[in-house]
Amino acid sequence: MDVAIRYGRIDDVEALLAFWLVAAEGTDRHDDPAKVTALIERDPEAVLIAEVGGETAGTLIAGWDGWRAHLYRLAVDPARRRQGIGSALIRAAEERFAAFGAFRADAMVLHDNEPAHRAWGAVGYAPQPQWARWVKPLSGEDRP
Repeated sequence: MDVAIRYGRIDDVEALLAFWLVAAEGTDRHDDPAKVTALIERDPEAVLIAEVGGETAGTLIAGWDGWRAHLYRLAVDPARRRQGIGSALIRAAEERFAAFGAFRADAMVLHDNEPAHRAWGAVGYAPQPQWARWVKPLSGEDRP
């Protein structure tokens, strides 16, 4: 199976949102076309899309803020899981980060997503017990 990885484009936004509803866990974060568009406009190489036969098979957001390398929204088509697509996306993200001189990457992984724990662990990631994620909603809405 040939997996091609490319960067997301503005014309991918609606398809990405639809894909995440099927393939991603925790999509209750009020995904919004304008926010995904803004991400791609700000960093055209942040959204990685894996394709098999021209169809979206997986995604990963590889955010680089100039200081740290962050990975989130790893999603693989349920029919294509355990075929190396997630690993290929993570490798592509790590290569992107290495080009910036990053020495470590962190991944956002839901506590209850056991399949994701196994996937991230298989490529060398592990929970960092001494840290916790603290959040504060920046609008009137009560959002995580």
